[in-house]
Amino acid sequence: MRITGRARRAGLAAATVVVIGGGGIVVGATALAPAAPGSAPAAAADVTAPAAATGPAGAPASYAGVVREVLPSVVLIRTSEGLGSGVVLDRSGNIVTNAHVAGNATSFEVQVAGDPAPRTARLVGSYPPDDLAVIRADDASGLQPARFGDSDRARAGDVVLAVGNPLGLSGSVTEGIISATGRAVTEPASTPGSAAVALPGAIQTSAPINPGNSGGALVNASGQVIGIPTLAAASPQGGAQAQGIGFAIPSNLARDIARQIITSGHVANSHRAMIGAQVATVTGPDGTPGGAGIVAVADGGPADRAGLRAGDVIKSVGPAPTPDAPALSQALAAARPADQVTVTVTRGTGGTPQELTVRVTLGELPGS
Repeated sequence: MRITGRARRAGLAAATVVVIGGGGIVVGATALAPAAPGSAPAAAADVTAPAAATGPAGAPASYAGVVREVLPSVVLIRTSEGLGSGVVLDRSGNIVTNAHVAGNATSFEVQVAGDPAPRTARLVGSYPPDDLAVIRADDASGLQPARFGDSDRARAGDVVLAVGNPLGLSGSVTEGIISATGRAVTEPASTPGSAAVALPGAIQTSAPINPGNSGGALVNASGQVIGIPTLAAASPQGGAQAQGIGFAIPSNLARDIARQIITSGHVANSHRAMIGAQVATVTGPDGTPGGAGIVAVADGGPADRAGLRAGDVIKSVGPAPTPDAPALSQALAAARPADQVTVTVTRGTGGTPQELTVRVTLGELPGS
């Protein structure tokens, strides 16, 4: 059986990394593979966090107490297409996972570590732009909601554990640190013909994230879920997985999107910026990406109001170059709806193309 997440890898190479603002990265066309506050789904009542056992000089000797608390809240998810992980949100049996784990399935089996009996579950809703989905167990008895932390307080250097079901090994735990916060990464398309997913504000971690960890829990040393692991980095040369470079969706974003899905079955407020144009990567004469070409402009949308038109090639958004369509997605992921951005485009194919700079007031990406 295929392990969901096997190809959830992002290519990282000097030629495909673009700096955006405060350190966001673009995983470009060679890839293989803003959270708004709001009320979240009911979670387990806060209790005294389990303390990690300490060794000489106060160094942690064991996180067994943390693991014992977290494991009952992380489930194995099985579909007809593969395996993944999920995190229990509330006592109603709602479970948050990755949209790419849910895939096209509407029915699932979920299994808690230590419980050999699988439970049936069904899809509540999915929001691929943030790679998030919610499923609900038909039998919620005994499911233990996770304790969620404030992902905005996560700092580089914090110790974290990744809890999930890598390669189908139920209840596995890996350890590392937060390497960086606020990363913008491009996740590969789930299926041929579908669009890549731009994830804003991702948490980068050195905790190994292996196939099957997708949709699980990234927890801090207090046992609080601060992220949903979603992909690991890989080199575009041969696709070998990079060691110690993984990414998780911040828990604040995951809870907000999950709350909307649970409340109404869809996402009404995406918090995501859009330019209002369909784009595709333009290839230069030498075969290398030459920009994000506008294929069509939405009537009355931000691009239309700014005077952009089909055939224009977007070269940059603010200080961020956009050598291809994924780079443009990353630049937009780093912005917010209603932001005004400077967009540089080239227009015309005959002779010397004209370079134009326009101000665009970004719109909001529609919900699901």
